[in-house]
Amino acid sequence: MLLDIQNVKKVYGMRKNQVTALRDMNFMIAEGEFVAIMGESGSGKSTLLNLIATFDKQTEGTIILNNHDTIKLKGKEIAKFRREQLGFVFQDFNVLHTMNIKDNILLPLVLSDTKMEVMSRRLSAVTKELGIDNILEKYPYEISGGQKQRVAIARAIISQPRLLLADEPTGALDSKTSRNIMNLFRTINEQRQTVLMVTHSTTDASYAKRVIFIKDGLVYHEIYRGEEDQSQFQKRIADSLAMISESEV
Repeated sequence: MLLDIQNVKKVYGMRKNQVTALRDMNFMIAEGEFVAIMGESGSGKSTLLNLIATFDKQTEGTIILNNHDTIKLKGKEIAKFRREQLGFVFQDFNVLHTMNIKDNILLPLVLSDTKMEVMSRRLSAVTKELGIDNILEKYPYEISGGQKQRVAIARAIISQPRLLLADEPTGALDSKTSRNIMNLFRTINEQRQTVLMVTHSTTDASYAKRVIFIKDGLVYHEIYRGEEDQSQFQKRIADSLAMISESEV
């Protein structure tokens, strides 16, 4: 199992001001899965992603990623772990505006002291795959939002991470560009890249193979796509969200 979340609890604040963001969170993700996390605002989605990403530490429980107990990572180990195990795609792209597109994409490999020939080979492969090999000398202010997100995806997968984390990856994009980006995620997943995506969009979630629904810090429900086509799965996702919003934990 690539990712194993065991009895995870996250509490913010002290004593009377405590807020429990996650409680008794349990689920697993196998290598090669494409999983979407959904839930209302405040349900704990972003908190969960931050814990898996090692941006924060859980109050209780265990997060095992590729046989690493993440809470035991210290100092420089955390940065090394992120570079080697995780790729990140965010809603606001997080591209560096002082660097051209080529340098933005290569940054994780530069930080890992990767050999030049390896960097060149990987850069060529990912940029051709994502259709951005013709904009490598441009700067972020010279390209569209959709192209920026492709750059962010290229940067996330060039280090060949075990898990790709995406946080509302189409939130800043129009519907046509969103479809193009989600088709890229599907293609990347079909090449055995494991993807975990937080989204509020039923359309985006319908590209996944499994959807986990969180409510009040708990895994409340989950569904698998199976043999359904995308539109059928999207309807079932919407029905599940409606059911959850009408119920009480």
